[in-house]
Amino acid sequence: MIMRLVIKISKKWWLGLLTLFFIALYWHENIFIYYFDLPQMASATTTVVGLPKGIPDRTPRPSFTGPHPSTLQRPEDTFIYPIKLGEIGPIETINKHPKQYPWICMIERSGLGQPVIDNQEGIGVAVYEENMQGLKTEKIIGYSKDCSMPTRAWYFYNKTGTKSFYPLDQANNDIAKIRVNNHDVDFIVRVEMGVINRFLYSLTALKGPNGKLEQPDNSNWNKKLIYQFRGGVGIGFRQGKSKPNYMLRRRFDALSKGYAVIHSTANQSSNTYNVILAEETALRVKRQFTAIYGQPLFTIGIGGSGGAIQQYLIGQNGSDLLDGAIALYSYPDMLTQTTYGLDCELLEYYFDALNTGRAKQLWEERRWIEGLNSISKENKYNFFYQLAYLMNGDWPFRPEGINECSIAWRGPSQLVHNPRYFHYFKYFTPDLFKRIDWTIWEDQKHIFGVGKNGYALQTWDNVGVQYGLKALVDKHISIDTFLTLNSQIGGWKPSNEMEPVRFWLYASASSSLLDISPWSHHNMNLSADGGQTPARRTSGSIEAMKAAYYSGNIFLGKINIPILDVRHYNDPDIDMHHSFASFEARLRMQQAQGHADNQVIWMSKKPHEPRPMTINAMDRWLSQIKQNPQKTVVENKPNDIQDACFKDDGKLIAQGPHVWDGRWNNKQTGLCLQIYPNFMSSRQVAGAPPNGSVFKCHTQSIKKAIKYGVYGDIDVRPHIKRLEEIFPEGVCDYSKADLGRPADI
Repeated sequence: MIMRLVIKISKKWWLGLLTLFFIALYWHENIFIYYFDLPQMASATTTVVGLPKGIPDRTPRPSFTGPHPSTLQRPEDTFIYPIKLGEIGPIETINKHPKQYPWICMIERSGLGQPVIDNQEGIGVAVYEENMQGLKTEKIIGYSKDCSMPTRAWYFYNKTGTKSFYPLDQANNDIAKIRVNNHDVDFIVRVEMGVINRFLYSLTALKGPNGKLEQPDNSNWNKKLIYQFRGGVGIGFRQGKSKPNYMLRRRFDALSKGYAVIHSTANQSSNTYNVILAEETALRVKRQFTAIYGQPLFTIGIGGSGGAIQQYLIGQNGSDLLDGAIALYSYPDMLTQTTYGLDCELLEYYFDALNTGRAKQLWEERRWIEGLNSISKENKYNFFYQLAYLMNGDWPFRPEGINECSIAWRGPSQLVHNPRYFHYFKYFTPDLFKRIDWTIWEDQKHIFGVGKNGYALQTWDNVGVQYGLKALVDKHISIDTFLTLNSQIGGWKPSNEMEPVRFWLYASASSSLLDISPWSHHNMNLSADGGQTPARRTSGSIEAMKAAYYSGNIFLGKINIPILDVRHYNDPDIDMHHSFASFEARLRMQQAQGHADNQVIWMSKKPHEPRPMTINAMDRWLSQIKQNPQKTVVENKPNDIQDACFKDDGKLIAQGPHVWDGRWNNKQTGLCLQIYPNFMSSRQVAGAPPNGSVFKCHTQSIKKAIKYGVYGDIDVRPHIKRLEEIFPEGVCDYSKADLGRPADI
């Protein structure tokens, strides 16, 4: 009490010093940022200043009830391709997908000039008159709400001895030569960019000897196409940025072998996880490509993290976009990752602020409860955290450490579910920013539905979850610790009660130096009396969960294309791209289709780079399928393409059908998993199955849980009353399927 009083009295006089100190420290360490880099600050020409009438629309609406996209024939695309240079691509979607506003226009940030004027009502971003030199004046001549542009194209050449590309008109006898289709040709590429479904698209292919920008010659193309996907955590509301030279750097090797590469910012998950919109846009981009260059022999998808998620889902959902998928640093889908991702801060706040034994706590012990990796290690954000304790009236003495929750999920978890947080807030006027709800569920509210409070229904739920159950059964923690933990781990407040995050000046103009909480604990359901009255858990919407399944947002495990699931072993590095995600996808495939033989998992240690060999391997697999269409995908798999792990120098450690066996499939641990062991999630160590696909568990009474051996040989009978107080609705019965999964899926 004395310390708290001293802190409160002294806040005023040292606040000024802290302000100056942190301004200086900001430029040195950028400690405000956590997971995301600050976006480029918006200028007057990129700030969204107005909305269409009726936006935001908080009218209650039901959740989507199917059918699943894998059972549907896609509607006909009546747009006439190709989009010619100087013309504008389609803005309205085939599926009559509701256009999202506000919309961050990023054409100018991509170096492509101002967007096309489409209204004079002040909706969207301002468009300015340009002088004779092409420079903008201060005169506004209109506004752009849909951020379109005329289709454009350029030639770039690769300079001999480098991986750099320059405009072709700058060439000076220094154009590199490559060998394609048994001929030596100049390494010159044609890049086309435009807008489809309001997202930027790009087509990149080698220039033919007789080609023109308006009428390309495809003779140097090897007739094989790569669709580039990209990752990140996104909640919609932005077009995304893409510059003409982006694919030249990223897919240099593939382009040098004659592959063509296409991409849309709709397929960058930092812009959106709307898989229906992403798939439709990708199909339209491919139609634009084939209208110009012709049909490819096959199309290979490639991309990491969220880019891998899109491939799993699009491959499952029934379109003909991809013939094969190269899923890098994969997850099976995004929404099922939020189950443990949104546990993170609840658990971190318990360990950091509520756990009375934290002074002696080993960071490694957090693994028992969080599942994810956690280590005692110097943390560059440690001063920020220590100050957070001070601001909350506590003396900062916690030992340093890092874990996946605090390093990897802190920013993304707030972005996913806090309607008052969006790290691109500078792209909107302050009044407009406050009017919109920023969540991953709001991005697809036409799918998840809207509740009576006007907010999108959400899928996250932790009712009945016994955090740390495995630690209790394994006798790592006592029954008293188990009870204390679960009495104080509450849930998240409903969307309509949430306040802005307290990352200081980072995410809200109203933030102040006194508003600091790395955990956003002000948005949690906490116990008012230290756990005596158990904190309230969060109940998600079963209708929204069912909609997630029906809409194709969840990877069910049914997929009939070749998949190369490739990653570095990043688990020891406290990287959110943990390796158990690959086995979640595999287990779902085995459960859904009886096998996962069309998925191959490769893992290596840095600095070995496994990705270059993936395109060659996928090419050989798809070529076999093309040559032997009467055989299945698995029958056409080349014998040398097997599950495998590699050393940091690229040397093979082991390969074969059992190298990745382990606890996830209840088999003896294979050699690769022995060398590259994985961790678990907070739900898995609470008893959930390793496929990671339970939104909401069926519950059972405490007495039934005891009867069926949920607590192992731990005698919890003396604590039945307390357990019933903590879990009034019962505890999770993971022997039953997800309560949120429709019976017909």
